[in-house]
Amino acid sequence: MDIGNVIRTYRKKLRLTQAEMAERLGVTTPAVNKWENNNTQPDIGLLAPIARLLGITTDTLLSFRESLTEEDISLFVKELNRKLDTETYEKAFAYARETIEEYPACAKLIWSLAIVLDSRSAVDSQSEEDGQDTANSQNTTEKTDYDDQIRLWYLRALEADDYAIRKSAANSLFSLYIREKQYEKAQECLVYFPEDDPERKRRQALLYSRTGKKEEAYKAYENLMMWSYNCLKMVLNDLRILYMKDGDHPMAHQLVEVESGLASLFQMGAYQEASAGLELAALEKDVEETARIMRILLEDYDTLMDFTRSSLYRHICSTPKPMPAFAGRVKKTLAKGFVDEETFGYMRDNAFWEKLRQEENKRDR
Repeated sequence: MDIGNVIRTYRKKLRLTQAEMAERLGVTTPAVNKWENNNTQPDIGLLAPIARLLGITTDTLLSFRESLTEEDISLFVKELNRKLDTETYEKAFAYARETIEEYPACAKLIWSLAIVLDSRSAVDSQSEEDGQDTANSQNTTEKTDYDDQIRLWYLRALEADDYAIRKSAANSLFSLYIREKQYEKAQECLVYFPEDDPERKRRQALLYSRTGKKEEAYKAYENLMMWSYNCLKMVLNDLRILYMKDGDHPMAHQLVEVESGLASLFQMGAYQEASAGLELAALEKDVEETARIMRILLEDYDTLMDFTRSSLYRHICSTPKPMPAFAGRVKKTLAKGFVDEETFGYMRDNAFWEKLRQEENKRDR
């Protein structure tokens, strides 16, 4: 039984200081502090006055459960959804409020019930805007009151010790503020996400867009798109290598096709579209396929920077200046690697490869 946590939770809910609570109960401020830190417990004669002051029953004060299991929370959520489907929004909301009052420090429960009510309210509001009848229609005053309480529940969940709950609450609160066009408050929610979190970056881009900062929005979205491509490319590459090690060549070939299609979709250029298959061709000692890919890479090496010419990235990439020296070094490095005997010795007697090897031997002399 954690009576101190109950007292602290409900005191804060009423916006009372420890000193104010102590004064009303006729005790000292240090006494209240000791209760809340579970150093001591209130005298039995003070239980009823404390409960009355906090607006709860003595049963709630004494039988509070600080934590609930995932199964417990799931059952509460299921019951709330049932009430939303079969009863009025008002009754469902009252059920959620009573449940949260019974378990006021279970942040996961608070957020879970709040997000269900918030989502249903948002869907019903959209349906009403579209001219559809809804069983749970709310007048403006009621909706404002409900949204205010949901907001307070989200704010309480933000104080959770569990990072995942805090992040979920910040996400929900951000969406609520966006709907309400409270963009400054929505911006404040982003501090709960790591700076390198792509979800934070996406939300930041949305805020730029909503607040008229179009140039910043374009750049943020394009940078996020570039990050997404590179991330997916690395995942596909690692997965392909794993299948190659396991000897599952059909899956490896499928991933080569997906990676090539990804490069095409994101307009990365012919070089990136072709390069994914070289390692698999070498593993299988497929002479014709290896020669085909090598030829493309040597012919299209200058497309390595093609994404900078794509309109998809026009706000973050300026048109690159010709760099013949750099391009020449790239081609030279590729050619030298392609004639490596240890890796591509199986290419002997292939006309294209033999010619390439002869040219490289001449350069080395």
